Amino acid sequence: MPFMIGKEPIRRTVKYLEAGKLVLKNSIQIFSVNYNTHGENHRGIREFMFWHLPQILYKNPEVQLVVTRNKTPSPFIWCFYENNKRMLIDVDMKSKDEILEHLLKVVGKSKEVLATETIAKEKTDNPANFGPNCERSCICEIPGQLPCPGIVPLPNHMRGKFKFAKNDDF
Repeated sequence: MPFMIGKEPIRRTVKYLEAGKLVLKNSIQIFSVNYNTHGENHRGIREFMFWHLPQILYKNPEVQLVVTRNKTPSPFIWCFYENNKRMLIDVDMKSKDEILEHLLKVVGKSKEVLATETIAKEKTDNPANFGPNCERSCICEIPGQLPCPGIVPLPNHMRGKFKFAKNDDF
């Protein structure tokens, strides 16, 4: 498998991407990270970017993520909101776990909000669903579909009895 080649290929698996904890609030439009590729005080943010950036991108497809490298003496994160406000988060000398926990508290959605969103996604009131516990009990109730064979018989060319018969008795 070619996608399993490289440094830490586990980061490319869907299971790993779905395990990300940080889901940003809906009001955040831009998430900007500034750090250097060298220096001891930038180690935590470098590790955070290595391990958690793919998860953040996967969990927040509508948020623009901007990464600026080697332009700042101290690492920081900018969060730009849709009401033209912004938040500066200092991550100098913090480990990757401390940064993640702080971001979860400050700009992440709470567990209650995430739980209600997952329940809303799983609702069965989709008009394409049919069967028990849905609006429609059978697909024949949808306009443009064939009626049930119990009510209106299928044409002979659609029935296996006639289609796959060896002789022409029918």
